[in-house]
Amino acid sequence: MATTMTSLSADGSKPRNVPPRAVSDFDRGVSRPPHASRLPSKTQTKAQVERLDLQVEDGPDGFVAGFLHMPPNFISPAPETHHRTAAILLSGAGGGVVGPSSIYLSLGAKLAALGPGIPTLRLDYRYPARNRYCVSDVRAAMGFLQDMYGLDRFVLVGWSFGGAPVFTVGGSDDRVVGCAAIASQTAETDGIRRLAPRPILLLHGTGDTTLSPSCSERLYDMYGIKGSRRIKLFDNDNHALSGNAHTAEAMLLDFIVKCAGLGVNESQKKAVVDRHLVEDGERTELMKKGGDLKPPESLE
Repeated sequence: MATTMTSLSADGSKPRNVPPRAVSDFDRGVSRPPHASRLPSKTQTKAQVERLDLQVEDGPDGFVAGFLHMPPNFISPAPETHHRTAAILLSGAGGGVVGPSSIYLSLGAKLAALGPGIPTLRLDYRYPARNRYCVSDVRAAMGFLQDMYGLDRFVLVGWSFGGAPVFTVGGSDDRVVGCAAIASQTAETDGIRRLAPRPILLLHGTGDTTLSPSCSERLYDMYGIKGSRRIKLFDNDNHALSGNAHTAEAMLLDFIVKCAGLGVNESQKKAVVDRHLVEDGERTELMKKGGDLKPPESLE
């Protein structure tokens, strides 16, 4: 059944008596992908995943949870010639930390393992679907990564509602060097009009019954013609791109790597990019553990 839905944003103020999730509230099983052992052994033994509660200074409930994948040999503070880009991955209207079809869980591990590595933060929201607060969460995360690790360039990726904070922050902060969205809504995304010439990538399934694929087509037009834009519609796939998860993950990885000014050689492609760190039969259960399937989000 086709849908004309264009927004999963929540109306009104933040919910009462519902405190934000702390990182300790998440299952330990969502720290790393289940098959991280398929990455090169040097990466497995030295790569770190930091479980964080990041301070957000806009109210009394000022901490947001996240999982930070750090490259094995990351230098901090970075010398002037060192790579300084990080990726921040955001989920949908229910929050969560593993992304659509658990793509983020795998993506974080791979980005940290490639070459000098790209630090990657899988960030929850304090108040999911409320863009005002989610934007503050993202900005706090960027500030933390810059202050602690000298990272001053960011690629933002959002699923579903996550397109709202991605494009809001991206359109107002020059530290953002690229934005990608999977099955994005169009509500609260006007910042995309101010992104060019910084690149965007839009992915959507034509069988999405949660948010219409016309949302991504609309965003593609809103971005304009003055920069690099790419849209990929996956025939008959759903809201979480369940039928094309590995392909979508590879496209996101390639986009982030290029935004960061890095390249992937053939040996890295075989050893890291092409590895299946999450099997198809594991994706839905991991989304549940990661909090990514809380209503109104769904697979469909």
